[in-house]
Amino acid sequence: MNQSKPQNRLLGFAAAALASSFWGCGFFFGKIALAEMSVGHMVFYRFFFATLGLLPLIVTHRPNLKPSEWRTLALASMLGVPLQFLLQFRGLSLTTVSHASLMVGTMPVILALGAVVFAHERLDAIGWIALAASSVGAALIALGAHHKPGTGGPTLEGDLLVIVSLAIALFWILLNKRLMETHNHVVVTAYGVLLGTLMLSIWVPLTWGPPPVHGVSLKAWLALIGSGVLCTATTTLLWNWGMTQVPASQAGILLNMEPLIGSVLGILILHEHLGGLVWLGGALILAAAIILTTRQPHVELAETILAET
Repeated sequence: MNQSKPQNRLLGFAAAALASSFWGCGFFFGKIALAEMSVGHMVFYRFFFATLGLLPLIVTHRPNLKPSEWRTLALASMLGVPLQFLLQFRGLSLTTVSHASLMVGTMPVILALGAVVFAHERLDAIGWIALAASSVGAALIALGAHHKPGTGGPTLEGDLLVIVSLAIALFWILLNKRLMETHNHVVVTAYGVLLGTLMLSIWVPLTWGPPPVHGVSLKAWLALIGSGVLCTATTTLLWNWGMTQVPASQAGILLNMEPLIGSVLGILILHEHLGGLVWLGGALILAAAIILTTRQPHVELAETILAET
């Protein structure tokens, strides 16, 4: 038993790192699809293809959830799928892939701040400095560019919507973590995505009309499939399994792979440009995330929050 723990721990970190890397492609694929369809339709197709990818697991894994647990899963799905992703990709439609990706670097900081607010944890001076540095970094990114709506460049509204979606994602992560304490991560992932997709199938047609089928290029369809299967189904399975092997507070550092990869894709492939203040802001966010997630290696922030809520 003792010999298997290091291997499981290593695989857990590897799964979390791979998930974060694939997540880093999500904004890139989303931007391609958003060139040909609305935010609602893009998000619907992302989760439609994710559900198709998870369908074999849905068929082979019985949930066996209690009524109260179904309610928890439904709440998590509502927060984590329609609410988070519609806000997040609305933000992406108003900003650049690079800006949106760098904003994701605030997620480990949001997790640490959540521990302070909900679990009444205390941060020392260095922790508060890291939080302040991350806030300054986000402000530099949001304000350090020429905000011209409709030009395809970054906007303040778009950057802020991405941050709001990340705050919502915090509660999605914590609710899933609670369910995975007593249920298989495959069940929580597969049925959570299924519930979220069902919610989208009702909300999106009422708000944006029926999803388009004709007039969508092969490039957009491939981006949607990649976004659903690779960046949603695969990543959520990998991340949720990784969270059963390693503490969330330690794996949080690996979330920094997402802004790194997303920014690189935006710069190299979409030819986006980042000003000096944006580079400085991104560096502050990543440095703060590294400090906050490495200075408390034995404290599970997510579990502490759950115990107090």
